[in-house]
Amino acid sequence: MSRTHWVMDYETMLNCFIAVFEDIKSEDREIFVIHKERNDCLEFITFLERNILLEEWHVSFNGIGFDAQVTEHILENKEQLLEMSSEEVAVFIYAKAQDTIQRQSEGEWAVFAPWTLQIKQVDVFKLNHWDNAAKRTSLKWAQFSMDWQNIQDMPIHHSTLVKTQKQIDDIIEYCINDVASTKAIMYRSKKEIALRQELTKEYNIDLFSASEPRIAKELFAMFLSKKTGIKKYDLKKMRTHRSKLIVNDLLLPYIKFDTATFQRLVSKFRDLELDPYDLKGSFKYSVRYKGITTHFGLGGVHGARKDIYTSNDEFVIMSSDVTSFYPNLAIRNKWSPAHLPKEDFCDQYEWFFDERKKIPKSDPRNYVYKIVLNSTYGLSNDENSFLYDPELTMRITLNGQLSLMMLYEMICERIPNAVPLMQNTDGLETRIPRKYIDAYMEICKEWEDITNLQLEHDTYQKVILADVNNYIAVTEGEDFKTKCKGRFVFEDLPLHKNKSFLCVRKAMYDYFIYGKDPEQSIKENKNIFDFCGGVKAKGDWKFFEEHIVNGEHKRDPLQKTVRYYISNRGSKTVKVHSIDGRVAQVEAGKWLQTMFIDYIEKPFEEYDINYDFYIKKAKKEIETLEPKTNQLQLF
Repeated sequence: MSRTHWVMDYETMLNCFIAVFEDIKSEDREIFVIHKERNDCLEFITFLERNILLEEWHVSFNGIGFDAQVTEHILENKEQLLEMSSEEVAVFIYAKAQDTIQRQSEGEWAVFAPWTLQIKQVDVFKLNHWDNAAKRTSLKWAQFSMDWQNIQDMPIHHSTLVKTQKQIDDIIEYCINDVASTKAIMYRSKKEIALRQELTKEYNIDLFSASEPRIAKELFAMFLSKKTGIKKYDLKKMRTHRSKLIVNDLLLPYIKFDTATFQRLVSKFRDLELDPYDLKGSFKYSVRYKGITTHFGLGGVHGARKDIYTSNDEFVIMSSDVTSFYPNLAIRNKWSPAHLPKEDFCDQYEWFFDERKKIPKSDPRNYVYKIVLNSTYGLSNDENSFLYDPELTMRITLNGQLSLMMLYEMICERIPNAVPLMQNTDGLETRIPRKYIDAYMEICKEWEDITNLQLEHDTYQKVILADVNNYIAVTEGEDFKTKCKGRFVFEDLPLHKNKSFLCVRKAMYDYFIYGKDPEQSIKENKNIFDFCGGVKAKGDWKFFEEHIVNGEHKRDPLQKTVRYYISNRGSKTVKVHSIDGRVAQVEAGKWLQTMFIDYIEKPFEEYDINYDFYIKKAKKEIETLEPKTNQLQLF
């Protein structure tokens, strides 16, 4: 018997169960149906047992949380199931599926822990950390984000009684589509899977479906356990809980400012007494300095002067970032969670930093150590982590933003005509006279000596700055590179991000970088997916396609994830609140939409795109940044 691994998906209905498996290297499939018209129960269980025997893995989307739970339940009860009728088996599996979903929705642990599963798993949902609130992503949204041809929702509700062969065939086709898209995500995640395979092999920890924070937790725990002699099991139970945090006791002695503006800022911080269990949003303060407003919180600092800036013979845009800022603040100041042996923690943390510097970026270990370094800070404020000590978190974030502001003040007070452009968590951009570059570097060196931190510098030829999270920066010199952030990003977007109307982003980039007219850029684009928008229905909202028939509005229900583009002859898409009846248009105004759930290939002009919408959208974005004297005409 040959060995392979399988991308898989289950569909569980009230009286029908369907399983689809596809070979990871080919389109060979195994399809199992358990229904009164077809009972593949024996064949299905035999297949699962072969997977175990041959050590064949399952690749899934949220399989550890759902599909594998169903698999394990079936294997545990296989003898009983083989004596049941097909209808009884379907009901049995359905009950387990609903219980699993209910446990997930209530935040309970899964019945079967990953390490107890008889069939090993690669879960691309967990691997990509899409189970995290900030990155929460469904398979349908991932399909939209990667321009999948068919993003159709399940054609039959799970509570529907499946009665016909056509219904079964429709569900199978739907399941095949989900398996194929999961397989595509697997191949997109190939480097990440290979890295986890190497880590699993090297450290004998199952990290195949581990998110980056979990990799950091597991590796740090392993290394620290060896260093301290504390058993890993005991180490993972350790935490430091605090009733309050007195900020004045946390600030470094070198935090000092010359200007009254920043002296007041420090006083605001020193007066703080924080509740460790209510940190988010509990402190906000803004400073107006040198014509720019900078915002402070407990997590970091940000400020930006919206405009377009260029370097020339007289002025240059300097960019300075602190090397591994948050990790190095802890390393250089010998900070650690209070419950861990301080010397051992600090030595181990510094070891990760020093080792990473020795390893080329092409070596996967470089990235692994980067994960450990960066995730450790976040884990210090995670009650589920053995690194939990909110005092460590606050030491890092508060001293970090105040240290950066010291550099900000030093540059702006000492260099004539310095114009601050942007300040963010770990760096800042400033436009200065070219003749003061040496003075700038001397100030940075002085700051490095004070803080025991290091800076990395770059010069920009141009910065298109909307705000601290949305900008394009163009490096100066022959090595032309652009750095795009936020709504300017149009390449290699993570699948949890919204890529709607990508042609607009491309047109903005072409305009700001190459001076290309946005109308020309948009009309030359022949990728229909670049014109598509995507929306997700949340909570009690539902989507409808609205038509006017004989003067009356008629609404046809749509699925939860909708893909569409703006067309000349289409319909209005609205969302309706199922409780209070509120109605909102997906695209306000005169614009009509054509549903594009399924990709349809045809001559491009036949898509009937309303170019005015995209051109207007691009020009509006551009005109928010262009100087008033050089604005584009809308129409």
